[in-house]
Amino acid sequence: QVQLVESGGGLVQPGGSLRLSCAASERIYNLYVMGWYRQAPGKERELVASITNSGMTRYAISLKGRITISRDNAKNTVYLQMNNLKPEDTAVYYCNAHTSTGLDFWGKGTLVTVSS
Repeated sequence: QVQLVESGGGLVQPGGSLRLSCAASERIYNLYVMGWYRQAPGKERELVASITNSGMTRYAISLKGRITISRDNAKNTVYLQMNNLKPEDTAVYYCNAHTSTGLDFWGKGTLVTVSS
């Protein structure tokens, strides 16, 4: 059982930046893919970004250029840097770990609110 704890969410003004963190309870090097998803009110959960244990990244087209995902294997932590935030980025952001055996683990989420 992998436990994931997100942090770094909060209220930010349009155009601002946030860095989200996801701390894992085990070595993330052993986890095949780490990802960030988000779910806005009334909408389905969607992929924001993901990174494999070899460092390959994938980004949602609508967010590309404004976000960067990274991982620190020594700290068992994955980060999501978000810049030039817009009101439509308001959502609960979830960390996901996908193992090579097909298991998925989720954090409880962190709320990001973009508003003036």
